[in-house]
Amino acid sequence: MPANSPATASTSAPLPFLGFGLGLRTQHFQQVLTQSPAVDWFEVVSENFMVAGGKPRYFLRAIGERYPLVMHGVSMSIGSADPLNFDYLAQLKQLAAEVQPAWISDHLCWTGVDGRNSHDLLPLPYDEEVVEHVVERVCRVQDYLGRQLLLENVSSYLTFSEQSMSEWEFFAEVCARADCLMLLDINNVYVSARNHGFEPREYIDYLDPARVQQFHLAGHSDYGDYVIDTHDHDVPDPVWALYRHALRRFGAVSTLIERDDHIPELPQMIEELDSARQVFAEECAAGAACVS
Repeated sequence: MPANSPATASTSAPLPFLGFGLGLRTQHFQQVLTQSPAVDWFEVVSENFMVAGGKPRYFLRAIGERYPLVMHGVSMSIGSADPLNFDYLAQLKQLAAEVQPAWISDHLCWTGVDGRNSHDLLPLPYDEEVVEHVVERVCRVQDYLGRQLLLENVSSYLTFSEQSMSEWEFFAEVCARADCLMLLDINNVYVSARNHGFEPREYIDYLDPARVQQFHLAGHSDYGDYVIDTHDHDVPDPVWALYRHALRRFGAVSTLIERDDHIPELPQMIEELDSARQVFAEECAAGAACVS
């Protein structure tokens, strides 16, 4: 670990290494049940299942009987200046009681203010005041849910004019003080590095391996001067290269292929998942710490 990175490890028991998973998408529901594909686990978008009954909940229950599930949210707005939405958290807690996910994650961002949801994952200013604000809210959410939360780094395209720390320092500090875990989105690190001109490996090398519980791998749209996190392409070579570096840094971390638009048929998704397995195997053979 770099000398200036946070040294605090999680005080809770480590979560399991699940292997290699996919984001569960509507068009694949029936195939998952009828074909039992070679996927180790699925990640579900929490908000898509916060309505009782109906086909989505039927498929969720049926798939959850066969595969481990994790819940991934997009609306907690943990960094917002608005009060925490305990109606939302009550629905999240109820869903978790039914699904029994291996863990619950959301994004280190804000999504709205004054009760209005932007339906986007908006970055925060990186300074001490915001660290304190977010930590207090994460601790309250974890107390309410009765479990550790995973926070995901988001991609960004603009920089706040006044901030006192890097994104990776901010991410590490929030997670250390709140004693929560990290969902490290490798693609988002790459996207933000391209947009802001920093070295993505410096970001990865700063983080505490004891905090990193899950990886996201995804594609993006590259416009030359800037990159947009669109999740509508295959994982590109630079993100695979950064994934290799992350495996050398963190060892065995549950890895997910994330696709939200132009979603291929399930066999093509599994081919990409197999590529992640292959990269993992190669890095293990080269000396990465492959035991969770």
